[in-house]
Amino acid sequence: MALSITDLKKGTVFQWEGQPFRVVDYNQKVMGRGGSIVNVRIKSLLDGKVLEKTFKGNEQLDRADVTTDAVQYLYSDGTTFFFMNEDSFEQFEVAADLVGDSAGYLKEGDRVQLQFFDGRPINVELPKNVPLLVTYTEDAVKGDTSSSITKDATLETGITIKVPAFIKQGDVLSVDTTTGAYRERVKG
Repeated sequence: MALSITDLKKGTVFQWEGQPFRVVDYNQKVMGRGGSIVNVRIKSLLDGKVLEKTFKGNEQLDRADVTTDAVQYLYSDGTTFFFMNEDSFEQFEVAADLVGDSAGYLKEGDRVQLQFFDGRPINVELPKNVPLLVTYTEDAVKGDTSSSITKDATLETGITIKVPAFIKQGDVLSVDTTTGAYRERVKG
């Protein structure tokens, strides 16, 4: 089924020149009698490149045949990440460059969404927030416990984020996977 350019809202997945893209940003301009044009920033789901594109009012685009499966993250050997469909036990290999920054939020056994285009994995979708253990952080200096003071904390996956001064080693934190920001301490 074809999409008109006015269907290209933020988050819409479509196919252009044989590749799947996701709309990152959308801006429509109405041109009086001349119809309208749509300026979009789109991200390739195959290589992650972001492009600026302008579509004219009467252009039609194809929906991308992208499917999503719930999978479990098994492990990584440094260059490849391995996932398994828990229903069929089918395993999938995803290149590390495709996983990208998401790797910092993945722990063995985590459940994530794997997107497929033409039967091959193209994207790993993480949950909005993930719980991660603090493996190292400096102790708070007595008196410096206001919430506006931050310090670095290294998490179990190896990433470092800014956290409030009251966070201690051994705490489990909820981390926003889109921004990498500390959200809250998870109650144990």
